[in-house]
Amino acid sequence: MTIEALEKQLNSKQLDSIYLFYGEELYLLENNVKKIRNLFGECVKGINYILIDEQNVGEIISDIETPSFGYEKKLIIAKNTGILKKEGRKKNAELAKLRDRLSNYLNENIDIVKESVILVFVEEDVDVKQELYKTIDKNGIVCKFDFQKPLQIEQRLKGICNAYQVNISSDTIKYLIECCGTNMQDLINEIRKLIEYAGKSGTIQKEDIDKLSIKKIESVIFDLTDDLGKKDITQALQVLQNLIYAKEPLPKILVTLYNHFKKLYFTKLSIKNNKDLVQSLNLKPNQVFLTNKYKAQARFFKENELREILNDLTDLDYNFKSGKIDAQIGLETILCKYCTQANDWILNNINRINISKLAIDV
Repeated sequence: MTIEALEKQLNSKQLDSIYLFYGEELYLLENNVKKIRNLFGECVKGINYILIDEQNVGEIISDIETPSFGYEKKLIIAKNTGILKKEGRKKNAELAKLRDRLSNYLNENIDIVKESVILVFVEEDVDVKQELYKTIDKNGIVCKFDFQKPLQIEQRLKGICNAYQVNISSDTIKYLIECCGTNMQDLINEIRKLIEYAGKSGTIQKEDIDKLSIKKIESVIFDLTDDLGKKDITQALQVLQNLIYAKEPLPKILVTLYNHFKKLYFTKLSIKNNKDLVQSLNLKPNQVFLTNKYKAQARFFKENELREILNDLTDLDYNFKSGKIDAQIGLETILCKYCTQANDWILNNINRINISKLAIDV
């Protein structure tokens, strides 16, 4: 079942008896587990509400069979037990036996289970070839929570804004995603803040995002690269200063900048060799929208320039870790090197760039 179909069913207050939720989109997954619990009603832990993990998974059949005294049904949530996980070469014999027992038990007693229990499995990953998986799929609902694609995210954020009678355009939502990433929890937090700021019947603008939202470092690096490509040294250095002011660790800035330029280099090669860019950059479905941005930025640089930048960043990383160079000055110097209009900045700041900071052991 798709996430959308599951949500539609739960929103109409329909509960099934067996669920299996798994995947990477944890915010939506946990949100739907919460919906099931709310629909179930009063939960008394240990009586009609049982939590199972890898420590007590062996008791799951006993928990299903134990009466929920005074209550019509029992809610059992089995979270990250590993019972549905694909096993490697070293198999857990006890877990394998339990898996087979549980699969057989559910198949043989499915009518009783449906009358007395709501059973929810929550796992990070599953083996779809297992008999237990097939049993759950046959008798209940299986939903994989993949990362949402940008269009799906846009629709969700638009729906939240509509619910609060706040206006937002598609372009503004796309800008929010570019700035804050595709993590649903982060985006929900940001959109709630923006809704509060805009007020009822108000409109969320891009300027509001710049003013209020916490931008991901990857988004800021895009901005910095834009400035570098345009040879705007003043703005490039300002962006770097903003990152430092926001207390982003210099090693993290260096690594993120290196990874970004590596992607631009691969973009250049992919276009040159007519290769699939999504595959070359190893982008997830929720990151595909970034391909156009990588293509646009790659045009700013020649292939040999990108190689040189990567080499310079690698050298800076080594020299910084060796205690031979100040990371901030090293980054500023690299930015200046690739901005042909940087001469004025260098002259105005010559006192800051001194031998003792650039190369301590010279």
